[in-house]
Amino acid sequence: MKQRLIAFVLLSAALLVGTRLYSQSLNAIQTVVPFLIIAPDSRAGAMGDAGVATSPDVYSMHWNPAKFAFIDGKAGVGISYAPWLRNLVPDINIAYLTGYKRIDKKQVLSGSLIYSSLGDVQFTDIYGNFMMTFKPNELAVDAAYSRILTEHFSGGIAFRFIYSNLSGGSYINGESSKPGISFAADVSGYYQKSVTIFNKDAIIAAGINFSNIGTKMSYSDSHASDFIPMNLRIGTSGTINLDSYNKLTLTVDLNKLLVPTPPIYYLKGEVDSKGDTVKTDLSEIKAGKDPNVSVPVAIFQSFYDAPGGFSEELKEITYSLGAEYWYNNQFAIRGGYFHEDASKGNRKYYTVGAGFRMSGFTIDFSYLMPVKQNNPLARTLRFSLSFDLSALRNASKSHT
Repeated sequence: MKQRLIAFVLLSAALLVGTRLYSQSLNAIQTVVPFLIIAPDSRAGAMGDAGVATSPDVYSMHWNPAKFAFIDGKAGVGISYAPWLRNLVPDINIAYLTGYKRIDKKQVLSGSLIYSSLGDVQFTDIYGNFMMTFKPNELAVDAAYSRILTEHFSGGIAFRFIYSNLSGGSYINGESSKPGISFAADVSGYYQKSVTIFNKDAIIAAGINFSNIGTKMSYSDSHASDFIPMNLRIGTSGTINLDSYNKLTLTVDLNKLLVPTPPIYYLKGEVDSKGDTVKTDLSEIKAGKDPNVSVPVAIFQSFYDAPGGFSEELKEITYSLGAEYWYNNQFAIRGGYFHEDASKGNRKYYTVGAGFRMSGFTIDFSYLMPVKQNNPLARTLRFSLSFDLSALRNASKSHT
């Protein structure tokens, strides 16, 4: 029986809706499972979604697994939760669980689980009759290895299993659907060095992460597979100890999707470059490159395939600016800004947040304020809790 999944198209990119639906987008890049590039933690979420080069913490898996090699603790666990797009849909949530374990002075193992629930969706047949209610969900499971390679540089590699069940196996236009499955990997690097700035101790850092480099995903046997959000993130940060109690960090991230930019096609009736009249819409490319390519070709092609040339390629780069102030390593105040060109999604928002650290655990929260009014990202809150297991163990011993 034919069915109509009202939100199959909308909710298949429900997490992307907040970044695209309300934009003045002209040629935004689209991928499946966009939840993979949403900031899962409150610290980075309060710093404009910047995190590839900030100091290592338990949430480094998402931003740059190589940072784990320089983390201070021996083991840690973190959990984060965010109600998402509440201005658009009332029951979308993202939960994130992560942890790490140091093997020795140079090596660290880590892992994480991110789970996204897209709320309740009602399935109806072609006549609008109710069939069932299903809760679409997506998740990704990661495992990573990080190692210090030189005195100031570390490398990391992560492997990821991605699962996306948007329709519960229901029939869509007479064809059965299936959960999408993909496998991906991250390759990352992190550099940090202690320096002196204005006669004060400081640390400069830089990071790079090629993330979600993996197989395409399909939700049916007959339809073409779509790219997952393969991504390049690079950034730098500087932290200065103002005195024995006050510390300030400034950071910037640049981000680019490594997937094809949609080309511009000739419309029916237009005359193509050969002088022939086009007979079918979307059959011939007018500007840009063919997006139906393999993963390796797509990665390299993503740097030069925009229909508008180099100027449009530059517009595909988003940037994040963040600042973090710590007092006595116990209380933090954070702020940031995220910018995306109007033709590529038009996400522009400010972020603020705070953190509290004591006795081996840290609690953080962040708040998002979009520049554009009536944006579904408005009033987005994130909550994160992390535990330094070795510090908790030492604190427990000191009280016995």
